[in-house]
Amino acid sequence: MKILITGGAGFIGVNSAYYFAKKGHRVVIFDNLSREGSGKNLKWIQGECEIVFFKGDLRKFVDLVDVFSNNGKFDLILHLAAQVAVTTSVTDPYDDFEINALGTFNLLEATRRYSRNAAFIYSSTNKVYGEMEDLNIIKNNGRYMYQDLSEGVDENRNLDFHSPYGCSKGAADQYCRDYHRIYGLKTIVLRQSCIYGYRQFGIEDQGWVAWFCIATALGKPITIYGDGKQIRDVLFIDDLIKAFELAYKNRNKTAGQIFNIGGGPENTMSLHELIESLEKQKGEKIPVSYDDWRPGDQKVFVGNIAKAKKELGWEPTVNPAEGVEMLYKWVTDNKNLFH
Repeated sequence: MKILITGGAGFIGVNSAYYFAKKGHRVVIFDNLSREGSGKNLKWIQGECEIVFFKGDLRKFVDLVDVFSNNGKFDLILHLAAQVAVTTSVTDPYDDFEINALGTFNLLEATRRYSRNAAFIYSSTNKVYGEMEDLNIIKNNGRYMYQDLSEGVDENRNLDFHSPYGCSKGAADQYCRDYHRIYGLKTIVLRQSCIYGYRQFGIEDQGWVAWFCIATALGKPITIYGDGKQIRDVLFIDDLIKAFELAYKNRNKTAGQIFNIGGGPENTMSLHELIESLEKQKGEKIPVSYDDWRPGDQKVFVGNIAKAKKELGWEPTVNPAEGVEMLYKWVTDNKNLFH
């Protein structure tokens, strides 16, 4: 295959590029290297694999024309480039919109014009469902949970974009779906939950599992926004890449569809539970401080992944305890990357 990965020097992108390049596929990474750690990730993968790097910006249509013109038609386009933090979107909604909404539109148009037979996988988010204030949330054993949705939120849930980030990603989500309906593109939308794993340069505002691991390893202060009982279904990076691969392999069936991709109800973790896990690994108490809830922060998000299990034959294989242990070990073994 010939694969284009936007945001290919980011956390998910570089792991995906490594996986597919090692399988012998031709991988083109498109990235503007603005994200913290992307330069380090690019240097690493260039030393590990034969990939093509194209420095460009999704907001500039001419950059996309260049990458398609220089590389011809693609079999798979993995659209992972994004502005990724809710807090940043609140501070600078204009930039957030241009990257997430306009950038995705530009890529869809470039695909329609120059590579319309490619499978196009879009990395969407559970934030398109909003705060889901109508759902009953209860506390049980020090964690929040849905009172009535034991299997989590499914893809039929009404969309309710909340925060500029939710709006920009949600607009892109729906544009991807509609480009299948109107133009016949093989677009596949994956609404991802919390993804974590190797080469993730998490920060306080985004990538909370990685950030807690990094802060713990380096002795940096950790602030919990809210009460720490909030729950997410979490998914290790290796399992996400398998979902990408299966979505592509089943592209004639998955085109035009939307899937929740996350840990599901069997792989959930609260902020407090992550701290407890890291305390066991470090062998000492980790001091934390608390601050107010952040805008758009859900007390619970657990995705119902039954559709992906049924139609893709996919399910998570790495549980949170294993995944956090592997990530924390990687961080402690690579502390030099975080200075």
